[in-house]
Amino acid sequence: MTLGATEVPSADGDLPADHIADTAEATQIEGRSLGQIAWARLKKDKVALVSAIIILLIILMALFAPLIVKISGYPPDQPNFKGPNGEDLLDTFNGGIPAGGFLGSGMSSEHWLGIEPQNGRDIFARLVYGARASLLVALGGTIVAVVLGTIVGMVAGYFRGWVDSWLSRLMDILLSFPALLFILALTPVIADRAQATFGIPDDNELRMGVLIFVLGFFGWAYLARIVRGQTLSIREREFIEAARSLGAGPGYVIFKQILPNLIPTLLVYSTLIIPTYITAEAALSFLGVGVKEPTSSWGRMISDASNWYETDPLYLFFPGLMLFITVLAFNLLGDSVRDALDPRAGRG
Repeated sequence: MTLGATEVPSADGDLPADHIADTAEATQIEGRSLGQIAWARLKKDKVALVSAIIILLIILMALFAPLIVKISGYPPDQPNFKGPNGEDLLDTFNGGIPAGGFLGSGMSSEHWLGIEPQNGRDIFARLVYGARASLLVALGGTIVAVVLGTIVGMVAGYFRGWVDSWLSRLMDILLSFPALLFILALTPVIADRAQATFGIPDDNELRMGVLIFVLGFFGWAYLARIVRGQTLSIREREFIEAARSLGAGPGYVIFKQILPNLIPTLLVYSTLIIPTYITAEAALSFLGVGVKEPTSSWGRMISDASNWYETDPLYLFFPGLMLFITVLAFNLLGDSVRDALDPRAGRG
């Protein structure tokens, strides 16, 4: 080869192997959407996979609670005072604590996680049904918060001017409220007013509906501020200007052009707010403004078990463990989704 000569493909058109490999790699990278890149990252994230499996199992447990409880053989609201052989399950001489079992919990082959003091209800069955109340309130509150926050944030960011000023002040006012105190005060008031005005009975369906509304109402403002900021940035991009120049109206631009670009933000926010609402529902039930007896709830179980932690510690341990595992799984999955959707993010 002479100096300065350029290497050219051979007569048969073959290219160097390294060039072919680089071209194939570039072809694979080309055309991958943000969703495909995020999915590829999530599949490699073991923490995300384990968290997703745990969440899926908990959701399936809540959905198929009647079938699971039928297999165990003891409904969640059924008192159990006698065992299959006629033996007493509760020690009536010591306040009705479970008789026997590991750490005085009443655990046996019939009652896998023990029984409640005084009434003998099966703890496993109540844990399974308790997932329903916690997940329903959390998912419902998240949907309300995301829908309100997304619409208000997009409208404020797109129209700007006095619309943005008024909606931003509304967000600031809501964010300044002590949300938990207002929820504690408003939940029983709304339930009573609904019963007095519309004749709706103050049952657990109404209580859960009120909790969903109140949690979502006080939770949308934070998301709205995030969405507003992103909308202000997106509305200045070229494809938005192109849509306007072709005669697209505000509704089309907001819901067809801006909203799809907010999906990653909404997905991350949803996965992170669900565990917050699960904890909030448990706290409200613990304080007595959540679901009422006999409907099972993890927060209600923790509240009842707090009176028996010395004589029956496992009664407090199991609902606390379920709450801890569920919230941790959602938080870890939310962090993984955020890292997967942000190309600059990483766990280090």
